[in-house]
Amino acid sequence: MSKIRILQYPQDLDLLRRTGIEVTTFDENFKKTVADMFETLYASDGCAALAATQLDIPNAPYVTVIDFSPEKNKPLCLVNAKITEFSEGQDLLREGCMSVNSRKGKSITSGIERSINITVEAQDEDGKKTILHESGFMARVIQHELDHLQGKLYIDYLTGLRRKTIERKILS
Repeated sequence: MSKIRILQYPQDLDLLRRTGIEVTTFDENFKKTVADMFETLYASDGCAALAATQLDIPNAPYVTVIDFSPEKNKPLCLVNAKITEFSEGQDLLREGCMSVNSRKGKSITSGIERSINITVEAQDEDGKKTILHESGFMARVIQHELDHLQGKLYIDYLTGLRRKTIERKILS
């Protein structure tokens, strides 16, 4: 296994804007990529999840790895995931991202509205289909990561003064 470089905004913007590629082959090469993604996640202090499009992976697959358990012992891999249902209820909470930091490496956060409850259809790293009904922080994390796989960053939800403030912090 090996750690993969996490792409950074704004210098890696064109790579961060790419869309993940649907996974059709669940072979050993794919499983090594997933293992490397988990290694990168666990090596990144305070990181809850990573999407393949956030990482320096050629032809990034449509995959996210998640584990925010204190012991880092509850790994979840979502492949070809799509949200099939969003709750009407939303909450506004601060989000950060391993790809959006200041030049000094300091995490930058902002309040983002997300659905409280979601339903997700996905596959695991072996290709087995699953349906998840998630709420709270897990629902927020999945929405954030699936945005990455569509080439979207959390700062894309910000407008006006909020967006300018975050961009100034990124450049400082």
